[in-house]
Amino acid sequence: MLRRIDLRAATSRETGPARSHGAAALLDNLQDVLPRAEFDVDAAVEAVRPICEDIARHGEQALTTYAERFDHVVPASFRVPVEALSTALAELDPELRRAFEVSIERRRAVSLAELGDGQVDVEVAPGARVSQRMIPVDRVGLYVPGGVAPLASTVIMNVVPAQIAGVGSLALASTPQQAFGGLPHPSILALCALLGVDEVYAVGGSQAVPMFAYGVPGLCPKVDMITGPGNIYTVAAKRLVKGLVGIDSEAGPTEIAILADDTAVPAFVAADLISQSEHDPAAASVLITDSEPLIAAVEDELKKQVATARHAERIETSLTGQQSGVVLVDDLEAGIAVADAYAAEHLEIQTRDAAAVSRKINNAGAIFLGSWSPVSLGDYSAGSTHVLPTAGCACHSSGLNVKSYLKAVHVIDYDQQALAEIADHVVTFAEAEDLPSHGRAISIRQDGDQ
Repeated sequence: MLRRIDLRAATSRETGPARSHGAAALLDNLQDVLPRAEFDVDAAVEAVRPICEDIARHGEQALTTYAERFDHVVPASFRVPVEALSTALAELDPELRRAFEVSIERRRAVSLAELGDGQVDVEVAPGARVSQRMIPVDRVGLYVPGGVAPLASTVIMNVVPAQIAGVGSLALASTPQQAFGGLPHPSILALCALLGVDEVYAVGGSQAVPMFAYGVPGLCPKVDMITGPGNIYTVAAKRLVKGLVGIDSEAGPTEIAILADDTAVPAFVAADLISQSEHDPAAASVLITDSEPLIAAVEDELKKQVATARHAERIETSLTGQQSGVVLVDDLEAGIAVADAYAAEHLEIQTRDAAAVSRKINNAGAIFLGSWSPVSLGDYSAGSTHVLPTAGCACHSSGLNVKSYLKAVHVIDYDQQALAEIADHVVTFAEAEDLPSHGRAISIRQDGDQ
């Protein structure tokens, strides 16, 4: 079911504890040969551009047009009435409510730890102090996908760290559903009520992004930042408004990589590959291993488990797509190099001493250790974030967390003597850059002729 990429000959020559220039060249090459989904945001940007411009100009009228065209239902009110949130929470299955509450408790505990005290206060010289304040963004628009699957868990992943960070104003949007009278899915509404978010909009992703970025008079005030995953058109809209507002990332289809050796349990590996394939036909599932017997056993398990899965067609499309596959390597060190080059959104390590192996990994959105920490746990209730960088962006970006919602502001406080001691250096620096007025702003304070 999974296509095979055999890198044994190449990796045995080029990998090892100390990476040479040859290893660096191999890593560059790996970017080209590893499985990856096609995700052409540039093309989608051109499709989304007129939508963003139309909503910026015509506001609610344009939202109505696109709700009819894309969602096939126009909500009675784009802003969800508070009564609908309360009703959704009251009607929530008690077992599901408890699952939501546990997830919220654990995400909140981790978010508080992420926040820390944030204190930076340095006296660089007597009377010369630089400190730092961590200031929350004023207003954030959160998008929660509701298309192929209503991702209620994304409400928790967006809202909890924003609340812990101290964001003053939160607005949330999710796709209107025909089945629920033009409202977002009841689970999403119930979680909003549970978390105290009452500014909720029944608006799909490619429309919600410009609604948040530009504001819609009489409906939705402009935000400062937009977070949350979505399909390629949501991502394209975020790219278009980036700069006007902040965004978290351009998250594409979900992906899992599993680095495994002969100690891995084939049934677990197969189940975890399937779990992410269930998200989307474009989802990527990649197994990296040096064990051919494991590959054979996983293939057998995939056939058995996919056959009984509720979304078998979607899963099979994902597993057999160009974005999924098995990467066969010579040894664990080669597997680590491949995993680092792939920079997976979710990386599971099912090997001997998984913790030690994980310390050699530099590029991953989140790392799941051993047989008892599957990605599904992180999707819902581990306490970690599931809004993570995709498409190899884990080599430079982090998952959504408390600090995503905070701005670092330096506060500079020098007294007269401290400035006098550094003044000549600053004037010299300014002259070297041919910016004499910069220097004059220093020297005027020393001349006493102000």
